[in-house]
Amino acid sequence: MAADAPADKYAWLEDVTGDKPLAWVKEQNAKSEGRLASTPAFKQMETSIREVLDSDAKIPGVQKIGDYYYNFWKDKQHERGLWRRTTLAEYRKASPQWETVLDLDALNKVEGENWVWHGADCLRPDYSRCLIALSRGGADADVTREFDLANKTWIKDGFFRPESKGGLNWIDRDTVFVYTDFGTGTMTTSGYPRVAKLWKRGTPLTSASVVYEGKPDDMYIAAMHDDTPGYERNLVSRTLAFYNNELYLRADDGKLTKIDAPNSAEKGLRKQWLTLELREPWTVGGKTYAAGSLLATKLDDYLAGKRDFDVLFAPTDTTSLAGTSWTKNHLVLNVLDDVKSRLSVLTPGDTGWKTTAFTGAPSFGTVAVGAVDADDSDAVWMTVTDYLTPTTLAIAEIGKQPEVLKTMPAFFNADGKVIEQHFATSKDGTRVPYFVVHRKDMKLDGSNPTLLYGYGGFEISLTPSYSGGMGRAWLEKGGVYVVANIRGGGEYGPRWHQAALKQNRHKAYEDMAAVARDLVSRKITSAKHLGVQGGSNGGLLTGNMLTQYPELFGAVVVQVPLLDMKRYSHLLAGASWMAEYGNPDTADWAFIKTFSPYHLFDASKTYPPVLFTTSTRDDRVHPAHARKMAAKMIDAGKDVTYYENIEGGHGGAANNAQAAHMSALAYSFLWEQLSK
Repeated sequence: MAADAPADKYAWLEDVTGDKPLAWVKEQNAKSEGRLASTPAFKQMETSIREVLDSDAKIPGVQKIGDYYYNFWKDKQHERGLWRRTTLAEYRKASPQWETVLDLDALNKVEGENWVWHGADCLRPDYSRCLIALSRGGADADVTREFDLANKTWIKDGFFRPESKGGLNWIDRDTVFVYTDFGTGTMTTSGYPRVAKLWKRGTPLTSASVVYEGKPDDMYIAAMHDDTPGYERNLVSRTLAFYNNELYLRADDGKLTKIDAPNSAEKGLRKQWLTLELREPWTVGGKTYAAGSLLATKLDDYLAGKRDFDVLFAPTDTTSLAGTSWTKNHLVLNVLDDVKSRLSVLTPGDTGWKTTAFTGAPSFGTVAVGAVDADDSDAVWMTVTDYLTPTTLAIAEIGKQPEVLKTMPAFFNADGKVIEQHFATSKDGTRVPYFVVHRKDMKLDGSNPTLLYGYGGFEISLTPSYSGGMGRAWLEKGGVYVVANIRGGGEYGPRWHQAALKQNRHKAYEDMAAVARDLVSRKITSAKHLGVQGGSNGGLLTGNMLTQYPELFGAVVVQVPLLDMKRYSHLLAGASWMAEYGNPDTADWAFIKTFSPYHLFDASKTYPPVLFTTSTRDDRVHPAHARKMAAKMIDAGKDVTYYENIEGGHGGAANNAQAAHMSALAYSFLWEQLSK
């Protein structure tokens, strides 16, 4: 341990299910419940949020599997959820008839379990068999079981993967790829699979043959089968770290051919095409392509050594590629322009790629598109949302006007409310965009209770979206809601992310502080009425707002956070994030300690009231981060509220009741502190 890091007196809280730590958790939970959850106002808020989560009027998103459209649905009667299906003709109706395929609540009752749905992989072409992943209590670790989709029953002695992080992937009816915990030495230091194997039906898992074995300090090894008709192929993925991976084609004889492209590039295969989304500038074939560009070429040409690319997208100062979606004949590009969605359609032809506008795309809001069936049609699902407009789902045939199929009801009254976008200037002069949602008649007198939300990591973009729970619990009460698009995120592509990595992490926090100050300078709010909230990497963000900028906030909410950055890489999946934060066991600690809230805490300083929340079942970010920070601050006499959900995984809640309770705790705490 570094000389400047004395023994950790709260290390005992790292024992996730130990009697002493859990007794401490239960004591803190009881105090928090007693203070926040015992009032009629809390119960009303919790009920109101749960009404949204349980509403039958939510849009049931569907996935086409064979002839049916499948949906996973949770409501008050089905806390763990139903996997169900319908036809497209039925789905077009206001109240479709659904056929239940699997009832998780019924399964849990029969098996005495607390399974949480993790998804299904169904085997083409007849889709009669599925590999279903189920998690205990919402953890990342799960089991995979084989399911007969025609008879809606589990297959006795079918493929079964015991509980672990990892997965199963169909090759054919009697063969799968499996990457999981095979025993000592088969998991990476990040706690993910290090070995991928090929497994034949009717043989023990122990006899599966090795396809690829990574190194202990790799992040994740996986193998998968591309079942696109006419382009079937097997692939091996070696992830060394976030945004650092190798992709191999696997021949039937087991020979691997590496797709020799930069590790930082996102590699995509679709029929005859290879696409490369660059995260760093790349000079090849006598040309230099900018970071953030999307390149395309024919895979066979690339493997033969040709390095001629079509540039499908090149970023500008205000644009970045948010996503792509292939249909049968087209590629739809989703571009963010100053954090606003813009769609276009690219079509390959004999003379190159032709670009056309996406017919019927809205001019404002967050738009997401995904193919209905990329092998058989040019139809896409199009979802449109913003902070005040209920989400809509349309089906759109490329080149034709979209047909709106579903519209979410208005869960809160948005009358008289507006969305604005402003730009704050960070410490180094960078323009940082942020959205503000408020009442039109808001007085600019610094008195408005304001909630600032952020994330700022892993190239994840925060775009406008509709939240009935937030609208009811915050906007309807007169609160102002703010989302900051700080560096570390993906709002302006790889450069925005890379600007806040490792020794530059402080730039994300300077951006957040700049937004906070900008809100005050505009007289939207003042420090005592300004709260900040974030989870996971956003919990590290708010932990740094708490410790580095306490004077800017009247309340802080820190959810499923990283906080002890000396220990993070030794706790659960922490080692997988060293490309983002650095390695604290090396000289990197010199800069990591400058953004480690657990070490920045100073008992002699004044801090705003803080709420820490986490989950005992979070097997991604260790609950000890929140436990230790809270204990340290409580022992120093600070104003700390702590709540740990016993289930929930990294999402914090395993069902709608828990999710509503956790949300109500956060909003109640914030309103109590900021409306004074």
